[in-house]
Formats: sequence, structure tokens, C-alpha cells
Amino acid sequence: MPLYKNGSFVQDHWTAIAEGEAISPAGHVIVPLSWWQAERQAFADSHVAMGVRIEPGTAMDEFVEDLPRFALIALVIPKFQDGRAYTTARLLRERHGFKGELRATGEVLIDQIQPMLRCGFDAFDITDSVTQAALEAGRVPGVAHFYQPGVNEAPQLGARPWLRQAKR
Repeated sequence: MPLYKNGSFVQDHWTAIAEGEAISPAGHVIVPLSWWQAERQAFADSHVAMGVRIEPGTAMDEFVEDLPRFALIALVIPKFQDGRAYTTARLLRERHGFKGELRATGEVLIDQIQPMLRCGFDAFDITDSVTQAALEAGRVPGVAHFYQPGVNEAPQLGARPWLRQAKR
């Protein structure tokens, strides 16, 4: 899958591991949460870069204590109408201070990129050919003004400040 990050497609240095699959000791692997929970002690003294894949509906308390161990969290979006990953991303960034890569994986469509960025995602596994073509052509739809701040955005002061025109 093409990986879209920082406004362009980049090479993905991470390998997604399926349940029960052996992992490379070199690291940079994304494992299912259930795999991590069963094998975390084997990596207690390791400095291998680890990523974890979180399915929608997973309770935060199942993995939040291990956040410092993860360099990447891949939040699964099973269909474009499922918005649970947006909430999880925002909570990971704002409440739990996660500084690693937050990756959206699954059904990511072009009109979701900007809202996902505002929630704290910074990388996207793109499987949809229309989305991939639009991103390659630099066509990312966007909104210029928002009612509330996104992650790492300063809140706008006053009522509807985007309506004000700069004095010339």
C-alpha cells in the first residue's frame, strides 16, 4: 500500500505482521494488539522500534500504559463511515501525549485526509485508487476555516474570527 505522509508518498519502512506470524528481530514492525499483549515481556529490554495495530472499538486502557513503548500506532478504519479512529487519535494526542506516528489504515478516502490530520493522524495507508490518484495530482480538498481547533492548533479568539477582514 502506498504510504502518504507530509504531503507526499514515501517509502514505508514498517512491516505489518499478521496474527501468529513471526517477526524480524530488526524491528520496525506493526503487530496486532493481541500479539503485543501476549508477547510484550519478550521485548521488555529491547530497543526494537515497535508499532501496534488498534482495531475500532478497542478500549484505550488495553494499551495506554504501553504508549511509551510504541513508535507507531496504526488505527484501523474498516469503512469510511466509521469515525471511531478520529476520536482515538485525538485522545492519544491530547489526553495521553502520544508523540509517535499515528497512521490511518484501511478505507481512507480523499475527503477524510484533512479531518484526520486535524485529529492527529500524520500518515495514511492508501488503498483506494481514486484517492491515490488525487493525492499524486496534488488535489487535496480542504476547508480554510474551522469552528474548533485541531490537534496542535491554537484556538481562534472571539466569535467567528474568520469573518474579520484584515485592515488595509
